[in-house]
Amino acid sequence: MTDKKNETGLTYRDAGVDIDAGEALVEAIKPEAKRTTRKGSNPELGGFGGLFDLKAAGYKDPILVSGTDGVGTKLEIAKHMGHHRTLGIDLVAMCSNDILAQGAMPLFFLDYFSTGKLDVETGKQLVAGIADGCIEAGCALIGGETAEMPGVYGDGDYDLAGFCVGAVERDDILTKGMVGAGDKIIALPSSGVHANGFSLVRKIMQVTGTDLHDDAPFAKGQPLGMALLAPTRIYTDAVMAAMETGGVTGVAHITGGGLIENPPRVYDDALAAKLNLKARPLPPLFQWLKQAGNISNYELARTFNCGIGMLVYVTADKADDALKAITMTGEDAFMIGEMVARDDEAVILEGINEAFA
Repeated sequence: MTDKKNETGLTYRDAGVDIDAGEALVEAIKPEAKRTTRKGSNPELGGFGGLFDLKAAGYKDPILVSGTDGVGTKLEIAKHMGHHRTLGIDLVAMCSNDILAQGAMPLFFLDYFSTGKLDVETGKQLVAGIADGCIEAGCALIGGETAEMPGVYGDGDYDLAGFCVGAVERDDILTKGMVGAGDKIIALPSSGVHANGFSLVRKIMQVTGTDLHDDAPFAKGQPLGMALLAPTRIYTDAVMAAMETGGVTGVAHITGGGLIENPPRVYDDALAAKLNLKARPLPPLFQWLKQAGNISNYELARTFNCGIGMLVYVTADKADDALKAITMTGEDAFMIGEMVARDDEAVILEGINEAFA
């Protein structure tokens, strides 16, 4: 074996990659992964692949559902505020909520963290947040990858990606076309911007000269940056409760594309979703974004979730049962509309001018 002390040539550390720091991070995050253990998972990190036992998780005839996502330029807000943990929750939420849209329960999660120079403390915060999100979503953190890439990322810069796999029994999967005319639509509130639209948020801050450390115009006493970092809501309990009523025909995660592009992803071209936006006031955060950026109502609805993080479509005879089941999980859910025959637009934003005034 080569004597390390006698090595005089270039090392990986000379090239900007610190293997020791990477190993230190792996050891530091093992307890975080362990606390996400669920039936079917193996919480040990360090192997070449993560294992999951579907039979142990209780499935008989499962269909696997997968999703991947990131957190966009919300990263820049976290970097400026020196607060990284909630991004981990965002990462899990963006992936696990997509899984839920197929009626599937999130089972396991893997993350990808890339940076120019590894800061172990930042990495620990991010993975702790990922573990927080996994526990809330009901899935296990079974692996991931940390990559140091000097020359690709600048000082303090990093990026995140997440990968989630869930399962649903074959007879329970939600597919496009199940939604029918007359189905009711239940809205699940968002916690804020979630993790879409931050490029526009940052542009608004730039043109208005707003500082992240200033008090939020819509939340006095709280720095704007921290208000914007409110983590994305995770809707596992709510959607699973609704599914148990037997009336759910579709679920739409309101992400990029807002209330214009996302609702139609679960129904066919003969239908339209009629949403009564006056059913709940536009949250103050979005009122501020609209006013500060002089954003049109249509652009606001096409870019942001506008206070609605998820829509659940339910047959009319089961709608009240589903709403009750959802609210029993602690969600402040409400009826927002119904499905109608399409005449023109795929989404009818009823009362938008009054609601977004």
